Amino acid sequence: MPNIVVVYHSGYGHTQRMAQAVAEGASAQLIAIDADGNLPDGGWEALDAADAIILGSPTYMGTVSWQFKKFADASSKAWFAQKWKDKLFAGFTNSATMNGDKLSTLHYLFTLAMQHGGIWVGTALMPSNTKAAQRNDVNFVGSFAGAMATTPADASAHEMLPGDLETARQFGQRVAQVAARWVR
Repeated sequence: MPNIVVVYHSGYGHTQRMAQAVAEGASAQLIAIDADGNLPDGGWEALDAADAIILGSPTYMGTVSWQFKKFADASSKAWFAQKWKDKLFAGFTNSATMNGDKLSTLHYLFTLAMQHGGIWVGTALMPSNTKAAQRNDVNFVGSFAGAMATTPADASAHEMLPGDLETARQFGQRVAQVAARWVR
């Protein structure tokens, strides 16, 4: 069984709910980046030992949160030693509007993974894009690069749509399936 870690920052709890759904689907360990942008004890070691790293951040002002950026900058020590080279990577994000420039955040996460010499895993989920589609369908937001969720600014984390959380869970399953093929 591959060793998968979900490392994420969540400002208001929405990205944490996504991270939990991704981790459930991937049977992954969760590592939360705290409000000061730091990892808990053992976090760096867990990432170094992982076969796959799934990155998560809310989309704030068109990119990752500053706390996630602090973590990303601190990962330069792992980059210098090439500790994450050839690991699988994937990413997810949430914002309040349907577009919300979430793709910019996923591009940031992708670029970080490429800086580390990683191999990116997309969703492989068909979009829900027919006239019969409902907002609560899997991959209604229609992302292939990574999992995306849309939660209104005035909605609590507990009000996230089940379809977005199911998208995150299936995305986690996808990463686990690819990791099982990649890590033998």
